Amino acid sequence: MGSFECPGVISSTMLGVANGIRAMPSSDSLSGLMKWLAKDPWRGAFLDVLDRHIGGALDEHDISDFDELGGLIGPHWAMTLWGCAFEDFLTKDVEGAGNIVDDYLKRRGWKESVRNKAYMAGLRGSMMSLYEVSDIQPGRSFLARDLIQGGAPVRVSERTATKTLKPWDRVAMRIVDVRGTMIVGGGLLPFEHEPSERLIAATGSLENQKTADIPAITDELGVDGNDPEFGSLTGVDTNKAELLRNLAPMFSYYFLADLLDRILDRAIPQIINSEGEDMEFMRLVYRLGEGVTPAQVRAALNRRPELDAASETFWNWLEPKNATGKRRKAEASRALGIVTTMGDGSVVLGTVELKSKTIELCVNSETRAARGRKMLEPSLDGLVGAPLVERQTLEQTFSEHRERGSSSAVPELLPDEQRIIIHDAMDRHYRAQLDQPVPALGNISPRKAAKSKKGRDKLAAWLKQLENQTARHDPDDPMASYDVTWIWDELDVSDRRN
Repeated sequence: MGSFECPGVISSTMLGVANGIRAMPSSDSLSGLMKWLAKDPWRGAFLDVLDRHIGGALDEHDISDFDELGGLIGPHWAMTLWGCAFEDFLTKDVEGAGNIVDDYLKRRGWKESVRNKAYMAGLRGSMMSLYEVSDIQPGRSFLARDLIQGGAPVRVSERTATKTLKPWDRVAMRIVDVRGTMIVGGGLLPFEHEPSERLIAATGSLENQKTADIPAITDELGVDGNDPEFGSLTGVDTNKAELLRNLAPMFSYYFLADLLDRILDRAIPQIINSEGEDMEFMRLVYRLGEGVTPAQVRAALNRRPELDAASETFWNWLEPKNATGKRRKAEASRALGIVTTMGDGSVVLGTVELKSKTIELCVNSETRAARGRKMLEPSLDGLVGAPLVERQTLEQTFSEHRERGSSSAVPELLPDEQRIIIHDAMDRHYRAQLDQPVPALGNISPRKAAKSKKGRDKLAAWLKQLENQTARHDPDDPMASYDVTWIWDELDVSDRRN
């Protein structure tokens, strides 16, 4: 695995950054203990623990050492991961030496405040777990529900993180009881939904497993299955709390592997339409023949049953509701499906616009362009010439957007006007969505899901994702202020919003 250098003493820079880890209760709460880490045998033993936390992800991404890692992910995340390994080390016993917290407090405890000693002792017996955040009171506290062990949410006192956390965020952290007050340890890792689901599933797979199954599972989790402490915890009637104490490296591994994937692979994700085809924007421009009037073309277009007139010059090309063709599913795990629908759920395949001297068919794939020609051209025979075809890939679209920067020909709207327009559009979108199949709900509609216990559980998880994604928008973005709580009430599942 990756190699690490440890100076003879903890450098002032490292100490300063580590003390600045977002959740530390005070700037000097662990400074003495960190200096103690430079002594033998603690230094070497800690490097082994640090290697378990980040070594696997470094190997997978061909990163040589901690310094290179810091250059990629930034000093904040590098030292947060260092803090996760440090806090994990505080729970360990080193052969022949015991525990570093016990040793430090025995020899230097007289120098520490009562609160600091209580915090160290709390970390000594703590465990890392994955929590769902809710009821955030900025500058004061939040509720944390353990997604691995279960149970009722716990009120956690926290000042800084509450200013950036959003409802239903998922974070890996240690909750420490310091003289009756629950606080957060220094190693707080925010998880995206997908890796958090994989982590929960992998953790669950360790419960009640036979010994023969353990090697494959520990490889998936990125932890050392040969660790005697870990090995003694697997098997029938595994204690979750004890298991979590030995699975701390798993949280760092999953977080870092996902973070590095997103940093090192900045390719545009695969984006597909409802047929599973790669998106490519195409415009087919037909010039009206000599002497042909727009009225003649309009009459021809209105005779096409697939075209739904939105105005005298604009039509939506709709997929027949009785269409039975199978849609290809995205093969890549990162593929994003884009489906445009009408208010009644009809899928929009493209648009047709009549101008003074041309007709334009706009679609989002090569296949739809071919289908559109077969649909349009028989009706327009003798009225138009051969089309001029323009195409633009997503990469070209994004490149143009970057080149334009913030400049736009769209008229400026006041913030309140933007908010009203966007919120109204979102209301209409989600109102229609309630009666449409949702993949996350097992391809049934939210209203149908609300009729069963299993469906209501899935519905609550889906709504939490919607609410979390909305809250993550920039505060100046009108989407950030969109309130989705009406959906919980509409579907009568507000009792699961906790």
